[in-house]
Amino acid sequence: MLACKKGGETLTKKFDRPGITLKVSGKTIEVNHVRANRKDIAIIKTVAAHIRNLFRGLETGFVYHMEICNVHFPMTVKIEGSKLIINNFLGEKEKRFASIVPGVKVDVKGQQIILSGADVESVGQSAANIEKATWVANRDRRVFQDGIFITSKDGEEI
Repeated sequence: MLACKKGGETLTKKFDRPGITLKVSGKTIEVNHVRANRKDIAIIKTVAAHIRNLFRGLETGFVYHMEICNVHFPMTVKIEGSKLIINNFLGEKEKRFASIVPGVKVDVKGQQIILSGADVESVGQSAANIEKATWVANRDRRVFQDGIFITSKDGEEI
């Protein structure tokens, strides 16, 4: 288990892969594996990328931008606690809900939804939950283009 702290915020990540050892010395973290074949080197690089994301999240954070698109019916979006509530999606009377993972800050500004947080996995999962809540079944997506879609991930346009 690796814990990173900055200010009042702490991120922890558990690496329970057999054969992997983490060694912290000063300002460096060494990731080793018992063997060194191709698959194990890929695992080492994955663990190193997770560690870089932990530090990057504490330094700058991660920001996802989403856009509310409605062609047929104007939908309204609001936040209540840890849920995003979507009203009038495709004219439905029932509300749709998307859960927001703890540690993610959500701002709704007009047709834009901005998700931000220190943990890339929780920010990405919250964005996926919102996109999944407006999934259209049994209709032609070329005609029914309503929904909430990710437009940029951490500054990169999609």
